[in-house]
Amino acid sequence: LICETYHLMKDILGMRQDEMSLVFEEWNKGELDSFLIEITRDILNYKDENNVELLPKIRDTAGQKGTGKWTGISALEYGVPVTLIGEAVFARCLSALKDERVKANKILPGSTNKFTGDRKEFLDHLRKALYASKIISYAQGFMLLREAAKVNNWNLNYGSIALMWRGGCIIRSAFLGNIKDAYTKNPQLTNLLLDPYFTERIKVSHNSMRKIVAEAALCGVPTSAFSTALAFYDGYRSEFLPANLLQAQR
Repeated sequence: LICETYHLMKDILGMRQDEMSLVFEEWNKGELDSFLIEITRDILNYKDENNVELLPKIRDTAGQKGTGKWTGISALEYGVPVTLIGEAVFARCLSALKDERVKANKILPGSTNKFTGDRKEFLDHLRKALYASKIISYAQGFMLLREAAKVNNWNLNYGSIALMWRGGCIIRSAFLGNIKDAYTKNPQLTNLLLDPYFTERIKVSHNSMRKIVAEAALCGVPTSAFSTALAFYDGYRSEFLPANLLQAQR
């Protein structure tokens, strides 16, 4: 999600790295306060021994250590739609196809649309979309934990798990305290999105997700994580889904 945020700032808004860094610094003072937002701010500011920004010199390909893959496999085994982590892994796989992407860039047509809106307004939507997508990602993670606990007859303390991640973990953030509070109030909570605190946050941010995903699609910037967050949200809140047709086709 943060990498896609950087991509949108770079390719849609045409922002310089120092401008991006200031935005991440400001975001880190609010509800997005986290280790990853903090180090992103610092990375965007970092310069090499020649006083040249380092980030553009880093090859845009990424491998994986296996944790995302393992989570995705577990999600499929337990039948839980942990789509954000899945898309994050696939995005890494796609990035690894560097030589193919270079060739495809010269052959396959893309969008010619340019962003003509207000930068400040777009950044505000981007902040809200990032926060909403983060909520959805954690909601999916706890769905997987709950299903695994059910199948294996585990007695998990979800609030304590959230606090454990807050100490010395790459995903640590102030946001985890809100998750702990949600499970303290209701240990039987079926989904974080249904906790009053998170429901209110989603109410004021889901339209921002729509605006960001739509603008990214129009401008040809890939946002698989933002897109799947929105798709999951709309699917989860839908009383009706077209699975009846799927069943009929069988």
